[in-house]
Amino acid sequence: MQTRNRFMDDVGQLMTNAMGVAQGARAEAETAVKSMLDRWMADRDFVTREEFDAVRAMAQKAREENEALKARLDAMEKD
Repeated sequence: MQTRNRFMDDVGQLMTNAMGVAQGARAEAETAVKSMLDRWMADRDFVTREEFDAVRAMAQKAREENEALKARLDAMEKD
């Protein structure tokens, strides 16, 4: 007949609880660091990748429209 060691069960439970607390603390620390970094970047007027991509797409569209208008103007001047 196998007997269970109560002390080992308690140590195992303690270790399990400690790991849960450590994981919670890690998640909280990551959230705090990310929040501080976001605030720091916002204070320096950095743009997000999405904002940069949107402006780049607008500039590309404007460039294409300018080229099309230039081609039309050149064609009209030849006539």
